[in-house]
Amino acid sequence: MRKSSPSPGPLEATQFLQLAAVDFSGIYQVHLAAKEERLKMTRLAMSLLSVPFLATIALTSAKVVNPHDLTTWQTVPAYLFALVAAFGLLGVLPFLRLIEAVNAHGRTARAINNFRLLYTAQLKDELDWTPNLPVDPRFPETYAPLTWPGINVMMMAIVNSAYLTVGVTGLSRTYPNLLLLLTSILLVALVHYSIYYVRCNVTRRRRLPHNPYKFPNLET
Repeated sequence: MRKSSPSPGPLEATQFLQLAAVDFSGIYQVHLAAKEERLKMTRLAMSLLSVPFLATIALTSAKVVNPHDLTTWQTVPAYLFALVAAFGLLGVLPFLRLIEAVNAHGRTARAINNFRLLYTAQLKDELDWTPNLPVDPRFPETYAPLTWPGINVMMMAIVNSAYLTVGVTGLSRTYPNLLLLLTSILLVALVHYSIYYVRCNVTRRRRLPHNPYKFPNLET
């Protein structure tokens, strides 16, 4: 009959310090990856949104478009409005990718906080020391409007909405009322932001994976 292996004894303080070192490294990598992802998506969004300006400059330089036609709303060529609307629509892609990145990094950070709970209590008892890092597995909140990801999403929503609203209004060849135009931009931005709100809250209510050992789940 196969002999069962002896149960491991309690971890020593040095092993907990190794866990803390891995923990610090892990949370650093998460924050670094989140920052790189936000910068990458912001650069992509700004590149897409700059294309109509570059195209207008190129067409004006090539004398395809008369610069005087750009001074009034009615004389701007329709294809320039179409270009603005098209790249405003393309700007939604990095917006959605940024939402998914925020969700992924938030889940990873909460998982690390959950892992930290496994050893931080014993570190406090053994060494009278706890890492200066959050131990709440509900932190960070995915939907946090005043954090950098939330502000980034709001700004991208406003710019995309301005492009879409101006492009569609120009294609309709109607002279815009300033108040109506600003109201339309705000409403389209709210649609963008509601996508961020709903997606971030849905991901927190996702189905939990199968748990055959029935241990409690600490993430909310």
